[in-house]
Amino acid sequence: MPLDTSDLFAEVVTNNLASQELPDAYVSLLSSLIRSPSVVGSEHSFFRVLQRELEERGAHVTWYEGVLVAQGNQPDSVMFSAHVDRHGLICTGPNEFQYAAFVSGARSDLLGNSVSEQLMNKIVNRFEAESVYAYEPWSGAYRGRGLIRNAYICEYRNNLIFELDGLEHLVAGTPVAFSDKLRIENNALVGQLDNVLTAAALVYMFELGFQGTAFFTAQEEAGKSWRYLLEWFRRFGGTTNQLIVVDTSPYPDLEAAQRQHLVLRNKDANATFNTELTKQLVTLCQQENISIQMKDEYVDKQNLVRAANGESPVSLGSTELGRIISASGGLVDGTTLQIPSSGYHTLSESAPIASVRGFLQILSALAELKSPNN
Repeated sequence: MPLDTSDLFAEVVTNNLASQELPDAYVSLLSSLIRSPSVVGSEHSFFRVLQRELEERGAHVTWYEGVLVAQGNQPDSVMFSAHVDRHGLICTGPNEFQYAAFVSGARSDLLGNSVSEQLMNKIVNRFEAESVYAYEPWSGAYRGRGLIRNAYICEYRNNLIFELDGLEHLVAGTPVAFSDKLRIENNALVGQLDNVLTAAALVYMFELGFQGTAFFTAQEEAGKSWRYLLEWFRRFGGTTNQLIVVDTSPYPDLEAAQRQHLVLRNKDANATFNTELTKQLVTLCQQENISIQMKDEYVDKQNLVRAANGESPVSLGSTELGRIISASGGLVDGTTLQIPSSGYHTLSESAPIASVRGFLQILSALAELKSPNN
C-alpha cells in the first residue's frame, strides 16, 4: 500500500537548511563537472572525467557498457545510481542538427504523450541565441563553437531540429553540447543540472569516506540507462532491495520547488517502489527535519484538478528505477530520492540550495557518514 504522507507536504518545515552554505568541495566539483560535456549517447568522455575524480577519492572504478561502477570496501552496504547524460544536439547530416535524446533513443514512433515530448513542445523556443560547442565523444576533444540560430519541431521527423551558425564543418555523429557554467541565483544553484547535480553528489560522498556502490549510467534521457544497470545485476547474480536512484524532479517554478526540500515516490508510471525502503527514507527525513513531498501523490492531486477543468492528465513520470523494477522480474528493487527543481531540461534549471544541502545530508546519513560541512 502507498504511504499516507499527506501531512508531510502540507507545509514546508522551517529549519536552518536555507541559511547554510554548501560544502566548498562539492560546489567546486560540481562547477568543474558541469563544464565537461555529456550529451546523451556521447557520454564516454564524461565517464573518463568521472573515473579520474572517483579514483582520486579512493574508489575502485570499473567500466561496463553504459554504466560506470564505483565501489568502496563495503559495496553491498548501500547502492546509489545517478544518470550522467544531459540534453544536447547531435549532427545528423551536413549542417543538420537534431535533439540528441530522440536520436539516441531511435524513437520515430512518438505518440506525443510522454513527459519528454510534452517538454519538447514547451522548450522549443528557449534555445535561440544559445552558445554551443562540439566535441569528440570518446576523448572530449574540442571541435569548435557555434550559436543556435533557430529551433523548430519537424512534423515529419517529430524531433527538435536546430539551425546553427559556426559548426558547418561537423560530420554526422558529432555531439554538440550547450555551453554552461554553474551559477548561484535566488538561493538556488542554476545551470543544466539534470543530472550532473546528483552525480557530483555521489562523487563527493567518496570524498567523505563512502564505502558502498555508486552507479553512473548513460542514456537515461533516451530511455536506455535501466538496461545497462539491469545487465550489471544479471552479470553478477546478486539481488538488492536497497537501490536508491537519485535525480532532479521538475516543478513549474522555483517557488513550487522550494515548498519541499526533497522528493520521494511510492511509484512511477512503470512500477511500485520498495515500500519498506521508501518508509525508511521518510523516517530519516523526519529525523533530520527535512521536508518532503511524494511526487506521485502530488501528480494525482494535480490530475484531479485538471480532470475537473476538462484538461488531459499529466504523466507520473518514467524513472530509471521504475523501468528496471518492471523488467527485472524481482531481481532489482528500491526507491528514488530527488531534488526539486524548476526550469527542467533547460540551461537555467534551478535547484534550491536548501534542497541540495538536505540531499547531501540524507545521502550521508544513509551511508553512515559524518554530515557534510565546510
